[in-house]
Amino acid sequence: MDAIEDLIPEQYLILVSIGIILFLTIVAAAVSAKLFRRAIKKSEQAEGLSDLTNLKFLKRGVTVLIYLIGIGFSIYVVPEFRVVAKGMFASAGLLAIAIGFAAQQALANIVSGIFIVIFKPYKIGDRLSLQTTLNGVVEDINLRHTVIRNFENKRIIIPNSVISNEVLINSNYGDDKIIKWIDIGISYDSDIDLARKIMQEEVEAHPNFIDGRNDEQKEAGEPLVPVRVISFGDSSVNLRAWAWAEDPPKAFVLGTDLNESIKKRFDKEGIEIPFPYRTLVYKENKNNKEI
Repeated sequence: MDAIEDLIPEQYLILVSIGIILFLTIVAAAVSAKLFRRAIKKSEQAEGLSDLTNLKFLKRGVTVLIYLIGIGFSIYVVPEFRVVAKGMFASAGLLAIAIGFAAQQALANIVSGIFIVIFKPYKIGDRLSLQTTLNGVVEDINLRHTVIRNFENKRIIIPNSVISNEVLINSNYGDDKIIKWIDIGISYDSDIDLARKIMQEEVEAHPNFIDGRNDEQKEAGEPLVPVRVISFGDSSVNLRAWAWAEDPPKAFVLGTDLNESIKKRFDKEGIEIPFPYRTLVYKENKNNKEI
């Protein structure tokens, strides 16, 4: 090392050292990213969405940590910066307070992201609905924000500190199975029993329908597809069928298909789906005089 210092001036040696450190930092970050990409690919193939969330979050965290360490070593190599660093350590308390005030929002996002990954109120692939009427599928969770892809294929980017304080509806939390209400109104003079029978048959015949009853309900003899009168409208008797599906996407297809098939069966069997009626009364103006 002394021989190298004799051959190379000190200022150039510092530049070479910084270059080597930065090169090793970039290589280490690239190797880390490659290893994480392999693990993420395996997790995607195995459909381990919980592991996928952890891996994507750790990938960014480790990359940031590697670059921070590399930049720190690069700064430490410069002798002048060492003196500055010692002075900074002497006032570390004040510096920490200043950094805390300056970056409190960024730190809040990072801490919230860590809590989201640890406690998992949602994970990548979950369907979320927010109180702001935003909804979609979680596409990514990183150190700063959560990315949600809505059903128009647009990306909604929400800071972690904001979404962690939101009231969420997670359709995939704990159990993907979901119930779909099929609400249809029939006219007051239509046969309710026939309409119920048609709705039950159409629901049971759909490939996305599953038996959502538990063992107690089966033993009690509850129907596979309950259909009940839920209200009386101005011009209709409103019926509701309870149809279960494995997950929200299949439930959506189930609902749209049943709206069509039940309507066709009602038309065929003579069950009327009414539309509002209006009665118009024309009154003669007694003040008008014939000419």
